[in-house]
Order: sequence, then C-alpha cells, then structure tokens
Amino acid sequence: MKAPEINVSPRILMGPGPSMADPRVLKAMATPLIGHLDPEFLAIMDNTQKLLRYVFETKNQMTIPVSGTGSASMEAAICNIVEPGDVMLICCNGYFGYRMQDMAQRYGAEVHMIFRPWGEVFEPEEVEAAIKETSANIVGIVHAETSTGARQPLEDIAKIVHEHDALLIVDAVTSLGGLSVGVDKVDIDVCYSGGQKCLSVPPGASPLTLNDRAVEKLSNRKTQVANWYLDLTTIQKYWGNERTYHHTAPISSIYALYEGLRLIAEEGLENRWQRHQENAEYLWDALAEIDFECHVDEKYRLPSLTTVKIPAGIDEASVRKQLLNDYNIEVGGGLGELKGQVWRIGLMGYTSRKENVHALISALKNILA
Repeated sequence: MKAPEINVSPRILMGPGPSMADPRVLKAMATPLIGHLDPEFLAIMDNTQKLLRYVFETKNQMTIPVSGTGSASMEAAICNIVEPGDVMLICCNGYFGYRMQDMAQRYGAEVHMIFRPWGEVFEPEEVEAAIKETSANIVGIVHAETSTGARQPLEDIAKIVHEHDALLIVDAVTSLGGLSVGVDKVDIDVCYSGGQKCLSVPPGASPLTLNDRAVEKLSNRKTQVANWYLDLTTIQKYWGNERTYHHTAPISSIYALYEGLRLIAEEGLENRWQRHQENAEYLWDALAEIDFECHVDEKYRLPSLTTVKIPAGIDEASVRKQLLNDYNIEVGGGLGELKGQVWRIGLMGYTSRKENVHALISALKNILA
C-alpha cells in the first residue's frame, strides 16, 4: 500500500491557534530522541520548569508541562482540584467557560454559573455576590477568552476569592507569553495554558502551575483523583526529585517547548508583551481604515487575538476560504454565540509581526474590492 507523503502549504497562521512556530522550534523537534529518564533529558526537564516559572511569573514548585494539548492542562487543573462535595463558581463570558463547567460537573462538583455577554468582562462586585450566594470554595475564570478576544482583569477578583477562602483557577491559554499573567503578583492558585498560542510551539506540551494553597488542597483530597493520566499526585513524582516513571513523556514536544521558552527568555518578557501590544494596535488601526469594527472594547481587548465584526453583505466563510486558498492566510471564524458574526485574528508569538498584518490587510482589500 502506498500513501501520499506530507506536503502542506506554507500557511500564515493568523487564526485562534495554532500560531506559527519559530524555525528554531521546528529544528529542535528534529533533535534525536533519547529516553524520558535519560540524565540529559532530565536536565532539559529541569530547565523547562525554570523557564515556565519565568513565563508564568511565579516561584511555584509545582510548575510543569502537561503531556497533551491545552485542553489537557485545563482538565488537569480541574480534575486535581475539584472533587465531589466542592462548590465551583464559573464566570462564563465565552465558549471556554462552558468547557470548564462540563469538566467540573464530570468530576462531581456542584457547579454554579454567572454570565456576561460574549466580549464583556466581569466586575469584582458581581463575582463577590455570587460567591456569597453559592458558598463556592473554587472559582474558575478565563483570563484570555479565545472565543471573544476579551481580556479579564484579575487582581481585584483574586483578592475577593481569597477573602472568602476559595481557590482561583485561571485559564491563560491565549495570554501566557503574549501579555502578563502575573501568577504570583495576582495570587492565582491554579493557572493553565497551551503551547500553541503565544508560546508559538506545536501543541503537545501544555503549561500548568499550582501554588501552595492549591497543592495543599490536592494533598488533602477526600477522594482519589478521578483521572489516572492527569493525576498530579503521581505525575509530580516524575517531575520532582524522585523521577519515578508515570508515563512516557512527549520527548519532541518537550524539546519544542523548551526552545520556545528559550526564545521568550532571549527576547525578554516585557519586550515580548510590548511587541504583541504594538502589533495588535497596528492591526486595529489598519482594520479601522478599511471600515472594520472590533467586537471588544479597546480597554479589554486582547493583544494576542482580535475579534472583528463582519460588515453586512459580506459572506464571511467565503472570504476566509479565499484568504486561505489564494493568499495562504488562515483566520478563524466565530465560535459559539459569535459564529458567523466575527472573524478571530490571531497575532500570537512568532505570528505577531507587522508584515503579517500587511499581508492580511492587503489580501482583504483585494478580496473585498
């Protein structure tokens, strides 16, 4: 039997993820495999953890890449912290609040939801009122909502959560590496992300960090973690000093993540955040010049992902198809409640460059003409 070889088009990935990978990351993935308990690989693991703490802006000992995509780190956060008897409040203003709800219910929590229209953010007062009403001991919220392009301020909400002796779980899938997450400064208990967004590495190893409060909650569980593969009580023995075998680590994905994190350290976090912000503003101005309007108020707009409203009379799917087929540019369509109403334009990591903005705007002008 013969099968065709892989021969993909050189896309400019400007959708909600994955983003484009730096050539150095792709080169790192071609590094020869070694054993997942090889001393040389264990050294790479140590250095990867150090770099993850740098990007998360934390000193948390429990900081690891989960073997899997961003949804795996999300599930690892939920399944290790949530157990039957817990009351979880989820702040939902987009698609991924619902995913958090689904996971928390599967692990036995009593789940309560508060809502904001897609594209808006929560005020601290409404979160506090909901905690008081529900007696929640866990609060979940999305820092960077991939479905809407909204950035949720967290500092005041984190203070309120802890004043009520609850834990805060934060989704930073589309923010880590593109804007400040500030795990220690904000005082986030559990924070998870993905590699394929602002870190600009292929999906496969996804960052997760837990502070001491979260580790204590994990250690004092009344029930066993219901997910064997993502059970941090055993995984931590592989990533910690014991180096006890749990599962075969995704060697090449760890290589890629390590190189992507090295690139961030070389650029410097503040410089990287500034690059993302400047290029996002450049995109917003360019979109305004061709009469496109952004969905999210600029005060709460993500620099890593922009949702732009589709003007009346435009077949949004047809334009995206033409961008892909004629210009090799990928942008994302709307998700959930925003399906058919917006495009999602990503400027994440290696993709966040002015030449990519030029290419997209020029292509749009040609198509819409």
